[in-house]
Amino acid sequence: MKKSLLMVGVITVLNLTASRVFAQTQDTTKKTSTTTTTATTGASDVVGALASNPDYSTALNAVKAAGLDSTLKTGGPYTIFAPNNVAFSNLKQDSLLKDPAKLATLLKGHVVKGKYSKADIIKALNAGKGKASLTTIDGQPLTLSLVGSKLQLTNAAGSSAQVTLFDLIGANGIVNGINGVLMPTK
Repeated sequence: MKKSLLMVGVITVLNLTASRVFAQTQDTTKKTSTTTTTATTGASDVVGALASNPDYSTALNAVKAAGLDSTLKTGGPYTIFAPNNVAFSNLKQDSLLKDPAKLATLLKGHVVKGKYSKADIIKALNAGKGKASLTTIDGQPLTLSLVGSKLQLTNAAGSSAQVTLFDLIGANGIVNGINGVLMPTK
């Protein structure tokens, strides 16, 4: 009888512990911007795709202020690795917005030629044994790698960010969201 009660107690404790461990491994900070989005129909262009998610409104405003919207609305295909609003809040935006040339340089480091959906990125990482390299529209290397289970981007200056959103689709490309701003070399 005592052994049975002891076993029931041990099983109960193990269940509670397992539940807590499982709960701790769940990412409770996820918001709509950190979920994977797969859309079958997209916006008219990548700028429209960027505009489709309010968590990237600062990136959209920066693209417009830098005068890149006209470039990104035509041609392509493009993939934009767009910093979310929180990432931009850590920058001195006022000084950047007053200097469109500097802002354009910063933003070009987030755009690559080609259409890289989540599936395409996974294929590239598998082919590269966990690493892949892309070239931004200003000719700079952008390295993709897995850090734990997260996809990380690192630019030539060593600045890095993690992808938090995949596949906002536009007719001429894709927007993938990131949690940081990739600062260029000075």
